[in-house]
Order: sequence, then C-alpha cells, then structure tokens
Amino acid sequence: MTRLTDHLLVLSFDCLSSLDLPMLETLPHFQELLDKAAICRQVETIYPSVTYPCHTSIVTGNFPNRHGVVTNTLLQPNRPSPDWYWHRRHIKGTTLYDEAKQAGLSTAALLWPVTAKAKIDYHMPEIFANRPWHHQIAVSFMNGSKRYQLEMNRKFGHQRKGIAQPELDDFVTASTVHTIQTKKPNLMLVHLVDLDTQRHHHGFSSEEAHAAIQRHDRRLGEILSALKESGIYEQTTIVALGDHSSLDHSRAVKLNVLLKESGLIQLNGRGMVKDWQAYCKSNDGSAYIYVKDEQAKDRVRALLHSLVVNEDNGIEFVLEGPEAGLRGADEQAAFMVEARRGFYFTEHVDGEPIDVIIAEDVAAGKYTHASHGYSPGKEEYSTVFMATGKGIRQNVEIEHMRLVDEGPTFARLLGLDLGKTDGKVVEGILKSK
Repeated sequence: MTRLTDHLLVLSFDCLSSLDLPMLETLPHFQELLDKAAICRQVETIYPSVTYPCHTSIVTGNFPNRHGVVTNTLLQPNRPSPDWYWHRRHIKGTTLYDEAKQAGLSTAALLWPVTAKAKIDYHMPEIFANRPWHHQIAVSFMNGSKRYQLEMNRKFGHQRKGIAQPELDDFVTASTVHTIQTKKPNLMLVHLVDLDTQRHHHGFSSEEAHAAIQRHDRRLGEILSALKESGIYEQTTIVALGDHSSLDHSRAVKLNVLLKESGLIQLNGRGMVKDWQAYCKSNDGSAYIYVKDEQAKDRVRALLHSLVVNEDNGIEFVLEGPEAGLRGADEQAAFMVEARRGFYFTEHVDGEPIDVIIAEDVAAGKYTHASHGYSPGKEEYSTVFMATGKGIRQNVEIEHMRLVDEGPTFARLLGLDLGKTDGKVVEGILKSK
C-alpha cells in the first residue's frame, strides 16, 4: 500500500471537547494548525469514554469489547488502588505502532496509554508506581526504552514533579521536541493530560481548564517549531485530537454501598472488600456491574430497575451485558449503567449511597468536579479531530466521524493495514498520491 506521508505526528490532548473549538480558533498556534486543516468538529467517542479504552481504540480502530481494554483499571475490588491497563499485552490484535514497526518504520510514543512493554523505538510509557516500594522512574524505565528515557530525564527531568500537572506535560513536550529534532520518527504518538487533570479537579469551564488550553497552545507551538527546525515539517502529517469530552457533576453515586447493604459485598475489619458476589466497577460517567452467579444477577437486576425509576438516584438507563456489547462495551459485565447529568459513579463502599460533592472532598482526592466515561449519545459530549500537512486535503470539514475511524485513517497515511476493523478510513480528508 502506498504511503501518503513520511512522518505522522499524533498529539492527543486528553479531554479536548468540541466546545473548546471557539477558544482554539483564537490561539495563535492552534490557529496555524487550523488554517489549512481538515477538521471534524463532532467526533463520536466510544463507550465507556475513558482514557485507556479511547487511546486503544485510536490505535486499533476497534471498540473496547474487541480490543480488550474495556475500562481504565483492572477489576481488583480488594485493592485500595487497582492497577491500570498499562501493558501492551492487554490489547487483543494488532496496533498502529506494531504495524509501523513491522514495516520498518521508526516509532516513538510518549505517555501513550496501554503501551508498557510495547516494541516501540523511543518509548516513555504511561505507567505509575502503584506499590509503596515502587519508584516512579524505575517503573517507567522497566516498561519502556531505558536509554531513551534516561536521556530525556537527564536533559529535562528538572521540569517535572513526579506525575503532577502541568509540569508533567511540560516535560513530555520538551522530550517530544528533542525527539523530533534528533530521532525524526516516522510515527510519533504523544499524550498530554493537563486539560483532563484541570477539568477533573476544577470543572469543565473553570479558569484552570482555560489556562491548560492556553498552555497546550504554547506546547503545540514548541512542537511545530521543532518540526520546522528539524527540516521535516513539509514531510509531516500533524494531527491534534481529543479522546473524549467531560461533564460537570455535583453528586457521587455509590452503588457498592447498596450492594453491601444487600449482602452482596462483604468487608473486612478495616472496611475493605473481603469478598463479593456483585461489584460496581466505575467508569465515572458509567459503570459495569459484575456478578459471580445467576442468583446475584437476579438480585442486582431487581435493585437497578427499582433505582432507575427515580431520577434522584442518578441512573439514566440500565443495559444488560449483551446490550452493552452491542455498544462496544464489555459484554462480560452483567449490567452497564449510565449516569444522569450531574451524577457520576464511584466504587466507594462507605457512607450514603449518594453523596453531595463538596470542595473539601475534591481537594482531598475523594471526588472530582467533572468526569467522562459517559455514553457518546450525551448531548454536547463530542470531541474533535484536526489534521494538516502531507497527505491531507486542505480546508476540508467532515461533518461526522468516530474515534474508531482514526486508526484506519492513520494506517492508510503510513501505507499500513490494521486488518478488519470496526472503524473505516476517512477518505474525504486524504489526498490521492
């Protein structure tokens, strides 16, 4: 298959929403990107719309139930901090970076989710120390390119403060600039999280979120300058995209409290889960309910249908596992529930079934002010896609596309094939060779 570009740079601005476009159009470096870009203002995300499944869908072209990364974190009810789907081994089938590597193209990935231990040439994985005896830098080194990460930390490590934002994205941007200048990879995947962090902590339209978008504009400018200075700007396709949007909420729904009260969750003396017959696995704006037997399933079904009739309980709809599968989510869950606007789900087993969120709880890390994970069908909940450069038609607007269409489109640009995917190539933005 013919390659349409020499270099593909994908910049994922986590939590970038369609509603952000008016602001982006006023910022100098996003203006430069948009000036001749192919754009889709309404990109349909996946279900559940959380970061790890989203980024896996981007590089596979498949929905979560097919690629296997069905949520952010593993089902580990007994752990206070469950592990995430950090590793490449969790993905079923091939990925864009696998196919690029096999075709002899050079690859780079900086904090791209679900890539730990992947075969990527210049690789800084998104993974964090999740045990008291782990050290962040050591964990990163063991799961990515050791020499490359050592060089990036030696040069730019002074800019970061662990995994805190906005310092982490500044470190990633400096590493991206250096990698462009010195490595010139054919495929580069970069994940920036500042905006998502600020929206969780402060709310969708907060001053902190707007400041993060302005910082992203500066970061984009540094990356565009690096492409020009390195002499590969004209040979590069530049893509800026979001993975999901976000919604504000004021109430936390704790279904595990009700499952505990129903005798379906048992706690130990420290208030932690000792055993369970049914468990609510949160995706923030949605949640899976897993059960261990049919009796528990019948009891949970009755409970959920008694809750959904009252809007104050915060549940918009209930799906059976097969119905969730039809939407691309995990059909292995007994049920999937969607939160109403203003609500989100947590996995807490203590307190009341519904909590009013106060600033002190957010500051303490118990709750957040805004979240994602909701159904793609929610109003004003789409994300965006912008592409410019080699292989891309200028000033084209696509009315609608899906997150799963991005991977096949990227593969076509690089002359690769992801095989049979849920998504399809967005032909309308591509130049013919």
